[in-house]
Amino acid sequence: MNVKLKWVKDRVLDAVVADQADLKAACILVSIISSARGCCLPIYRLRLHRGQLGLPHDLKLSTFIRRYPNIFCESHVLDSGGTRVPCFQLTAEALDLRREELGILEQNQIDLVERLCKLLMLTRDRTLPLQTIDQLRWDMGLPYDYFDSLIPRQPDLFSSVRLPDDRVGLKLQVWDDGLAVSQLQKNAAFQQKEEGMKNGCLAFPVGFTRGFGLKRKCMEWLEEWQRLPYTSPYSDASDLDPRTDVSEKRIVGVFHELLHLTVHKRTERKNVSNLRNPLSLPQKFTRVFERHPGIFYISKKSDTQTVVLREAYDRQQLIHKHPLVDIRGKYASMMRKGFLDRSRGLYKKTASSGPEESMIVHGDEPTDSCEEDLGCDLLSE
Repeated sequence: MNVKLKWVKDRVLDAVVADQADLKAACILVSIISSARGCCLPIYRLRLHRGQLGLPHDLKLSTFIRRYPNIFCESHVLDSGGTRVPCFQLTAEALDLRREELGILEQNQIDLVERLCKLLMLTRDRTLPLQTIDQLRWDMGLPYDYFDSLIPRQPDLFSSVRLPDDRVGLKLQVWDDGLAVSQLQKNAAFQQKEEGMKNGCLAFPVGFTRGFGLKRKCMEWLEEWQRLPYTSPYSDASDLDPRTDVSEKRIVGVFHELLHLTVHKRTERKNVSNLRNPLSLPQKFTRVFERHPGIFYISKKSDTQTVVLREAYDRQQLIHKHPLVDIRGKYASMMRKGFLDRSRGLYKKTASSGPEESMIVHGDEPTDSCEEDLGCDLLSE
């Protein structure tokens, strides 16, 4: 049925998304710097990762880094031509939080591996290009260097493959029936909705922005749509007619499950735009986000579109928090404090009175460590 529901601004969920771009960029930079030799990198090395940070094109990377002086501290090195080059390392406070984060990643390694397995199980060939996984790794809680730090630990699960377009992909070698159960199915079983489980007509939790007016015609369509058969996102759906509401419910189920695989239960719309072929979806599949505003909310904050799973939030609070959410909350608090302190001029004296580094940069990185006394070797163990 050709029903179109209006988009209504949700200030509560917009607040959830606000400033997430800066948080993501800062956390990725922390990961990159902490894994570098000496925990110190010149700005031109950091610029190589610019595409993964999601920062505005008109914002200089060095300007962004200097906003948060309680996380990143700056020195200068001399290149082979005698030019001063900005070099950034982590403060002691940031290093402590990074160690805590690494501990959380280690403790939750099984969970992260299962999330990655389920992502690959959603696809037709249990395979995705690394580029596509890279776009989702922050949302899924994967380490920035997951391909080097996590994948080699699971040689029986994952293999690197060369794709037809000559890109490198990651393939899941073993199908796990125990993982091929969607969150909606788990919730139905937990709530003992046996009738819905037996006839396959599971309904999605629905909630609307305050003040959302749902016309009677739309209400009747939604109620009828909810009673349609539910197709597990892990099952073969090649026999479904893509023009039907049953197929649409399957697409909603795929993204409902995908958002449940993320730690914040949200992702940018552009991160899923290239999943059409791997997930066996029809053209214009992202229309389901607009068609079902009671399930998904599209936030337009920060000059992008972020898809949020409504049921996961009680106002601005996640109902079920992954341990990484608390760690990222600590980073966010540090960023707010550092930005405010910097605006008050608290870092000017320290920055201007620091000693000038005389280190020479040859090739790709400094020849000596910038911050040996911060115990950076612990982060690379």
